[in-house]
Amino acid sequence: MDERMKQVAESGDVNAFYLLIEKDVKFLEHIDQLPFVQTPLHIAASAGNIQFAMEMMGLKPSFAQKLNQNGFSPIHIALQNGHIELVRQLLQYDGDLVRVKGRECLTPLHYVVESSEHPDILKEFLSFCPDSIIDVTGRNETVLHIALKYNNLETFKFFVKYLGVNVYENAELHQRFVLNKKDNEGNTVLHIAVSKNQTEAVRYLLFWGYKFVDVNRKNLEGKTAWDILQEQTQEVDNSEIRVMLRDAKSKPKASILLKAFCAHNQRPAYFLWYFVWVLTSIKREMRNLTEERRNILLMVTVLLATLSFQAVLTPPRGLWQDNGQCVNLTEVLGSSHHNGSNHLTPFNITTVGSSNHPVIMHLTRSNTTLACEHKAGTAVALKNPLFELFLFCNSLTFTLSNALMVLLAINGQMKILFFGLHFTLSLSYCYSVGAIMDKPLWGIMSTVDSAEILFLALFYSWKQ
Repeated sequence: MDERMKQVAESGDVNAFYLLIEKDVKFLEHIDQLPFVQTPLHIAASAGNIQFAMEMMGLKPSFAQKLNQNGFSPIHIALQNGHIELVRQLLQYDGDLVRVKGRECLTPLHYVVESSEHPDILKEFLSFCPDSIIDVTGRNETVLHIALKYNNLETFKFFVKYLGVNVYENAELHQRFVLNKKDNEGNTVLHIAVSKNQTEAVRYLLFWGYKFVDVNRKNLEGKTAWDILQEQTQEVDNSEIRVMLRDAKSKPKASILLKAFCAHNQRPAYFLWYFVWVLTSIKREMRNLTEERRNILLMVTVLLATLSFQAVLTPPRGLWQDNGQCVNLTEVLGSSHHNGSNHLTPFNITTVGSSNHPVIMHLTRSNTTLACEHKAGTAVALKNPLFELFLFCNSLTFTLSNALMVLLAINGQMKILFFGLHFTLSLSYCYSVGAIMDKPLWGIMSTVDSAEILFLALFYSWKQ
C-alpha cells in the first residue's frame, strides 16, 4: 500500500484521505481487486480510528471481508488490539461480520472464546448474528469445543444455556448441530467434557440439551463418552459423571432431565432452569406455527372459552329461581326469648323445608334474619361433592383458553388491548363463579389466579 495512505489511515485524517483520492480515484478499486491485502480499514482497525473506519465502510464495505497477508480481517485486528467500540460500530454496519472467517477459519466469535478476552461481547455477537454459533473452525471445532479446550467453563455454560433458551428461527436445528458436532478427531463436546472430567459441563449438556445430545455417539476411535469414562483411572473422581451418563444411556430422556434437576445441591436454581426450559419449548412451538395452524388454534380456544363461560351461567341441574321455603328467625327467636327459652339460635337451625343445610340471610332494610331452603341464583348442585371439582376443571379450561389466546395474538400494541379484554372477561367469569357458589372469596381467588396466568402468558409471549 502507498505509504501516504498508510499514514493517513493510522492518523484517521479523513480530509487527507480524500486529497489522496483526488490524485488517484481508482486507488480503492486497485486494493479491492487483490485477494489478500492490508486495506486502509485494516490499518484504521489496528489504530482504533472509528471515524476513519466508518468512512471506509461507507465507501468500500467489501474491505470488511478482506483478509490481510496474515489471514486476518479488520474486525479480527480490532479485537486483537482491544478496540471493542470499533468492533461494535462495524457490527452495527454489518452484523454478518461476526461470521467472517480468518486464519484457520476462526471467526471473531471463535477468537473471543479462544483468547478469553472481552467475554462480555459474546452476547452482543449473538444478538447481531444468531447463526454465527454454528460456524466451525478449520479443525471442525465449534465454540463449545474451543471453550472446553481452553478450560473456559463459564463461557461454555453461557453458550449451552443460550442454545437451550433461544427461540429464533432454526434454534432447535442449531442446538442439535452444535451439541453433536464432531471435530477432526470425531469428538463431540460430550467426549471432551468427559475426558477433562468437567462434571459441571456434562451436567449442563444433559440438562439444557437433553433432547438433542447423543450420548452414544462415537469418535474416530470408535469410543463413546462412556468408553472414555471407563478408561479413566480410579484416582479420578468421576462418580457424578458416571451416574449421569449411566442414566442417560439407560433411561428415557425425560427422566434424564429430572435426574439432572434433582442431583445438584442447588435445587432452587435448577427449578428455575426447568421453568425456563418449559417456557422456551412453548415459545419455539409458537414461533414455528404456520398462519393456518395459528388460526385453527384460535378458533378452538375461543370455542372452549365460550363453552366454559356458558357452563357457569347454566351449570348442571341449573340455578335456583327462588329462596324456597323460609323461616323468619327474627320472629321465632323473639317468641322463644319471650317464653324464657334461649337455646334456639340461627346456628342450630338444621332443617328448613326439604333442606338439611338451610341458608341464613340477613335483610338489612327490614332488620330481619331468614333461614331458607336455598338462595336464589345459586347452583342447584351446589351441595354435591363433585360440583366444586366441576367448577375447578371448568375454570382451568377457561383460564388456559384465555392465556393461549393471548399467546397466539401477534405481538404489538394490539396484544396489550387483547390482554385487557381477556382480563375484564376473566373478572366477569370469576364474579359469576362466586355468585352461583355464594362464596365471594372463591371468586376473588379465581380472579387472582386468572390474572397471574394471563400476565405470564403476556410476558413470556412478548419476545416469542
